[in-house]
Amino acid sequence: MLTTSLLLGVFAIAGTAMVALTFDNTEVRIVDNEYQALLQSLHALVPPTSHDNDIANDTVEVTSRELLGSKKAHTIYLARMKEIPIAAVITTIAPDGYNGAIKLLVAINYNGTISGVRVLSHRETPGLGDSIEVERSNWVNNFKGLSLLTPDDLGWRVQKDGGIFDQFTGATVTPRAVVKAVHNTLLYFKQHRDELFKMTDEVHTATQVTTNGQ
Repeated sequence: MLTTSLLLGVFAIAGTAMVALTFDNTEVRIVDNEYQALLQSLHALVPPTSHDNDIANDTVEVTSRELLGSKKAHTIYLARMKEIPIAAVITTIAPDGYNGAIKLLVAINYNGTISGVRVLSHRETPGLGDSIEVERSNWVNNFKGLSLLTPDDLGWRVQKDGGIFDQFTGATVTPRAVVKAVHNTLLYFKQHRDELFKMTDEVHTATQVTTNGQ
């Protein structure tokens, strides 16, 4: 019985160690895959040739339920070339999608024009609302080059509401929610552009001072 108990104990320890090792390796792989997917999305919106900083890690966390769609913190990724601001990629939420919240990445050049928009996640109806995905239609690419001035406020609506954006047949709610969210994100960027880049400038300066003092 003692021998059996010892054997069971050894097997239990070995099994636990194997599970822990597998979990650690899998967790590292998942984190790396998520990072690579994020980097791919960021570079699709802000080409790597347009900036020389580590855009995935040059970030600030902000909150704005009114304009970014959620009371939770939103990550903003900042692109720079030789420390000169180039663009910001803002995570934002369209809270009023047909089947719930739609999570977006909205890339805005420093001059206020849109560099691109991508849908990160949604629960819209397959075959109808999922046309917001760039893999399924070209619709989301129509935001590129637009700004708060082009079109004007009235134009930032779907055609059914008097704006310039196409709606989907049988699924007007989804594009309406995305258009509104992108417009609100532009408004947020206009109000906070210089503040956003200054926030990370202060972090960089503090880090440099600390490093030089060591």
